[in-house]
Amino acid sequence: MEIRFDQKTIFFVTGAYGHLGNVVIRDLLNRGARIRALIHPSDLSDERFNFPVELYRGDLRSRESIKAAFIHQPDEQLVVIHLASLISTFKGGFNRLYRTNVVGTKNLLELAVANNAIRFLYVSSVHALTEPPLGVINHERTDFNPKFVKGTYAKSKAMASQLVLSYMNKLDVVMVHPSGIIGPFDYRHSPTNQVFFDYLNGKLPLIIKGGYDFVDVRDVSSGIINALLNGKRGENYILSGAYTTIENMIGILSKIAKNKAPKVLPLWIAIIVAPFVEAWAKMSKRQPLFTPYSLYTTRSNGLFSHEKARVAFDYCPRPLADSLKDIYEWYFDSVMHPKRLKQHKKRYL
Repeated sequence: MEIRFDQKTIFFVTGAYGHLGNVVIRDLLNRGARIRALIHPSDLSDERFNFPVELYRGDLRSRESIKAAFIHQPDEQLVVIHLASLISTFKGGFNRLYRTNVVGTKNLLELAVANNAIRFLYVSSVHALTEPPLGVINHERTDFNPKFVKGTYAKSKAMASQLVLSYMNKLDVVMVHPSGIIGPFDYRHSPTNQVFFDYLNGKLPLIIKGGYDFVDVRDVSSGIINALLNGKRGENYILSGAYTTIENMIGILSKIAKNKAPKVLPLWIAIIVAPFVEAWAKMSKRQPLFTPYSLYTTRSNGLFSHEKARVAFDYCPRPLADSLKDIYEWYFDSVMHPKRLKQHKKRYL
C-alpha cells in the first residue's frame, strides 16, 4: 500500500524527544505529514519541542497507556516509526533494558496489528548484528541472537530485532540499523555528542584511543523515511557512515574551533581505571567519559556496509567533516546561547 503524506495518514513516532526523534519529526513535517508523537510520562515539557504534532504521553512497557495513540478512523492510514529505546553502556541492568526495548516493542507490534497499521518501521542498531572477525565488513542479517553479541544493550536490541522479524507474516515490517549517531539538534546530549560539547566547552582534558563508525543524525533520518517508503517488507538496512578514530574526530573539530586538541589517554590505563570510572558515574549520576563496555566498542569491529541501503533508496551519508562543522555551529548557536547556559549542566568525569 502506498504511504501518503496527507491528513488521512497518521505517522506515529515513538521517542519523539530524543535526538533522532526530533530530527525525524522535522523531516516528516517538511513533507506535510500528520504526526502523533509519543513521549514518556516522566518527560518534562520541553520548550524546544514546539512542533505542530499530536503529543501523547505513555510508557512502552504499559500497553494500556499507549493504545489511545493507535486509534484512527476507517478512512485513515496508520504508520508506526519506532525509535524509542533505552541505551546503556553500563554493566548489568538487563531487566530494565529488556522491559523497554523488548517488551515495549512487543506491545507496539501487537497494537499495530490490532489497529491495522500499514507499515511498522523499527530502528534497531548495528550492535544487534553478530560481529564478524576484525577486518571483515559487517552486513545485514536475517537472524539475531543475544548470545552472539556483547553488552546488555546489544542483547536487548538483538532480541527486539528478532521479535520484529517474527511479525513479518502479520504486519508489514521494515528495520534499519544505524551506527553511532552524531550531529546537531541534540538537545539532550547523547554520550558521543557530549564528548564534542565538553571539548568545545573546555572540559575534555583527555580522549581515549579507538574508533567506530559514526553517521550524521540527518542522514539516518533521511534513511528511515526512505526505508519507510521504499524498503521491502521483512528487510533490514544498515544506515552507517564511515569508520574513524576518536582522535581524528577531535582533531577535525579542533581545526574547526581553532582549539588545541586534548591528550590521548593510553589504552592500558583506560582499561585499568574504567571500572572505577563507571562506579563513580553511577554514584554521582553523571555521564562517564568511558566504561568497560564503551572501551570494548571502540576496539571492536566498526566496519559496516550501507551498500544495500544505497541500492534500495539512494542512501548516501555526508562527510564526517561536514557533520562536525554543523555540530560546532549548532552548539554555539543554541546550547551556548546565554539563555541556554543554565541548561548546559552535563559533563564528563
